Amino acid sequence: MGYFDGASGAPLHPVAREALLASLDDGWADPARLYREGRRARLLLDAAREAAAEAVGCRVDEVVFTSSGTRAVHTGIAGALAGRRRMGRHLIVSAVEHSSVLHSAEAHEAGGGTVTSVAVDRTGAVGVRSYADALRPDTALACLQSANHEVGTAQPVDEVAGVCRAAGVPLLVDAAQSLGWGRVDGDWSLLTASAHKWGGPAGVGLLVVRKGVRFAPQGPTDERESGRAPGFGNLPAIVAAVASLRAVRAEAAGEAVRLRELTERIRARVPRLVPDVEVVGDPRRRLPGIVTFSCLYVDGEALLHALDLAGFSVSSGSSCTSSTLTPSHVLRAMGVLSEGNVRVSLPLGTPEGEVERFLEVLPGAVAGVREQLATAAPTTAVHEDTLVVDALGKLCPLPVIELAKVIGRVPVGGTVRVLADDEAARLDIPAWCEMRGQEYVGAEAAEKGTAYVVRRTS
Repeated sequence: MGYFDGASGAPLHPVAREALLASLDDGWADPARLYREGRRARLLLDAAREAAAEAVGCRVDEVVFTSSGTRAVHTGIAGALAGRRRMGRHLIVSAVEHSSVLHSAEAHEAGGGTVTSVAVDRTGAVGVRSYADALRPDTALACLQSANHEVGTAQPVDEVAGVCRAAGVPLLVDAAQSLGWGRVDGDWSLLTASAHKWGGPAGVGLLVVRKGVRFAPQGPTDERESGRAPGFGNLPAIVAAVASLRAVRAEAAGEAVRLRELTERIRARVPRLVPDVEVVGDPRRRLPGIVTFSCLYVDGEALLHALDLAGFSVSSGSSCTSSTLTPSHVLRAMGVLSEGNVRVSLPLGTPEGEVERFLEVLPGAVAGVREQLATAAPTTAVHEDTLVVDALGKLCPLPVIELAKVIGRVPVGGTVRVLADDEAARLDIPAWCEMRGQEYVGAEAAEKGTAYVVRRTS
């Protein structure tokens, strides 16, 4: 079986399992107590904090353990914004941040704050100049992920941190996807991470707040974790999380080379094996184990099920996955195709043979899904020399499939008007035009839904 969804959650590392079992005997007591069992637990907690600080590259007293990576993000953003409220209430985020960051931004905006979302290019990368331009006198905090969770693109954190530092604005870095590979460069101010991304147990997050950063914890607090993460933490899980971080770091250099070669193989061969595919994300500045591609004329959920039946667990940013009815905000921000999206994220130790088997299975899986969707003929009409395709009530990828079926029926220079009410069409029709060399004229409000106008150029 090929588990290819390490970006969602990596399998528990053997070292994490060993550390978890070993610490259950000594890590059950309250480390805040002064009796023997408490002192023993405190030794484990202190050792874990020291090891985490060494892995991050920060002071020991800057490390806070939280109940999850999402909690670390929410706590970090809320505390930094509250600590700098006198400076202003302006927050900067990138358009491709993890949902935990964007949800915090929404809550801040709902509470009267202002938010600037920095756009990305077609590879998913932000521009340093864009962050510099977004800075204002009332900016309290900026956020930027170290690498994207859906397409693997690494962000210019070092450069953005320098721009923010020069402006006196702290930068919070979401390092969930990259911390297992190495330290985050740059003069950042806050950092968050999640243990289950690098092979630690779920339920352990990491929050680092540099000395000198104005920070005001929100909500009820207690004496634990510097008042920034109240409650009795899961000490055995914390010990296992840090042990696994050290273990994967020891393997990181060799595995990065090996997994980068495997994902490069997928990037190169998928477009040759499967027609009408767009590989997305930066081809060079990216995480070693992630490669993402989108297939035209494919229902994303159906393709994931087909691959699952073939023994491969992958993820998708397609708008047709069971977890969402709208396109991935990452793919939408990038302006790339969302239909038939597949994210392959290889955990450490993925065998080369499994990647080869995936490449053997994929073409048949895509062809089977396309065949299921290609049977019905589109409903069309001609109005004033424009071919009109009625795709109202049809979900992705059907509007694009019907556009592809009829584009050859209009002369070069002629137009096709696609009527659709699925939100994904707003992204996928322009992306289809770019892939197929046709001109996307634009979108117009229609009596029902939206009319997408495409001009045939060849």
